[in-house]
Amino acid sequence: MNSFQTVIQNDFDAVNSLIIKQLQSDVGLVENIGHYIVNSGGKRLRPILVLLAAKALHYSDTDHLPLAAIIEFIHTATLLHDDVVDASALRRGRPTANANWGNAPSVLVGDFLYSRAFQMMVNIGNMGVMDILSNTTNVIAEGEVQQLANAKRPDVTEAEYFTVIHKKTAALFEAACETACIIANSPKPTREHLKRFGYHLGLAFQLVDDALDYRGDTQKLGKNVGDDLAEGKLTLPLIQALSKAQSDEKQIIEAAITQSDTGNLEQILQIVQRYQGLEFTQDIAKQHATSAIECLQILDDSTYKSALIELAEFSVARTY
Repeated sequence: MNSFQTVIQNDFDAVNSLIIKQLQSDVGLVENIGHYIVNSGGKRLRPILVLLAAKALHYSDTDHLPLAAIIEFIHTATLLHDDVVDASALRRGRPTANANWGNAPSVLVGDFLYSRAFQMMVNIGNMGVMDILSNTTNVIAEGEVQQLANAKRPDVTEAEYFTVIHKKTAALFEAACETACIIANSPKPTREHLKRFGYHLGLAFQLVDDALDYRGDTQKLGKNVGDDLAEGKLTLPLIQALSKAQSDEKQIIEAAITQSDTGNLEQILQIVQRYQGLEFTQDIAKQHATSAIECLQILDDSTYKSALIELAEFSVARTY
């Protein structure tokens, strides 16, 4: 267990209990799939971010608990839908929900989690929170569609790539931080700094994810190495390699992306390593982590602020 989790362990346990309670349904299949994916060993970084941010802002009430659960439900819903769209068979070291139950139940349970999240938002009764999270959910959906449109395109630019990972990943990190500020009645400068922290942290996290897809260990990652290539996704390690590769090497990468083919994965890994695609991606991730930590200067010193710094450092140091 990471120390950034231990400082909010009681709240973290309360959020997990709330998540289980809110998964209750008269339809058994909803509970089965919901429990399966929620209990599948995720890092819970987004709800942890809510809890740490709220505590760092001296929040002393209890709305941060359902807010953290809401953020996790929105994230989990996107995972269910992602795995269907990407035809993924493995997540967090286990078969995906769609692999076990099929696409239709997975999509519908994802819809259930979205709607349950909004029911919980109504119970909090804060229009600022609802405004941010409704907009964020819309942005995430746009990111999914944009990523789908970019699939099998070997000409995706770095700017297009960053737009997608901002919408798909960083937007929810931003929302976790900003909604914590809302319930804590934080002043506008604090809210802007914490939102920016979430932005940089989310980008750092996704960049490392995309690097690990080409150098990680399947057992540690909980998914197959080369999954992005198999889905025709052009991520930063490949974009960097393509910008420096020789003509014949470019043809190999472009063919793999266009055909969503991992047959030449080993050769592509060698090309990525030759042109330092992974080092480049990791360096950009570290820059974002550093920028994230700088955003925390506005906070008072506390164990929670220290934990947020550690969380940013973990995002780029991790191997899973």
